[in-house]
Amino acid sequence: MTDIARNSGTHWRWLGWGTLIAALLIPAIAMQFSQEVAWGPGDFLVMGILLGAVGFGIEAAVRLSNAMRVRLLVTGAILAAFLLVWAELAVGLFD
Repeated sequence: MTDIARNSGTHWRWLGWGTLIAALLIPAIAMQFSQEVAWGPGDFLVMGILLGAVGFGIEAAVRLSNAMRVRLLVTGAILAAFLLVWAELAVGLFD
């Protein structure tokens, strides 16, 4: 395997993890400009755990499967589960 083939996924990994980190930083930045965003340390911890689980889940899907269809289906399921948990924590979707 050539170095180019081995490192071709590295850019996608950086983009994915960078996006997750940016998503976690958005509320921290918004808190500096608005009183409507009031996250505490626990909120950041829970969201960090959720985003980390999404990242590791997608990484596992990509590493364990060579079929693009399986990767997309698993990634879609992970994102759907994340959005469902996020909505429940944010507004009590099931209450």
